[in-house]
Amino acid sequence: MSADHNTPQHIKLHRKSRELELIYSDGAQHRLSCEFLRVYSPSAEVRGHGRGQEVLQTGKKFVDINDIIPVGNYALQLVFSDGHNSGIYSWGYLRELGEQREALWQDYLQQLHEAGASRDPDEQVVTLFDPAAGKPEA
Repeated sequence: MSADHNTPQHIKLHRKSRELELIYSDGAQHRLSCEFLRVYSPSAEVRGHGRGQEVLQTGKKFVDINDIIPVGNYALQLVFSDGHNSGIYSWGYLRELGEQREALWQDYLQQLHEAGASRDPDEQVVTLFDPAAGKPEA
């Protein structure tokens, strides 16, 4: 894919639905939730510094985008309501997120489930007893 193909022609932030809409010259159109963009931030804080160092993002269900800052002619910096602002979303990465949104979202939900974590910041999941371990957790 050429850089031109990855560059959105229009970018719209829908505040009520908390979605970023990207419209491309080839007719592709993607709507990505603020939560989705936050949990898939390309920042080192989220991705780590290598494979296996990713940090599962929890409690991001109600996060918003407060600001969108263009970075040169190749990316956006998104400023989130939880203070996160270190991810630089290249045009190619945004296109990839849009094209793989459903699979990535299902993977994220599975990771939350396996971790016993929640999308809701007000819902804390605490495991007091793990039957597989046969003893209360410390």
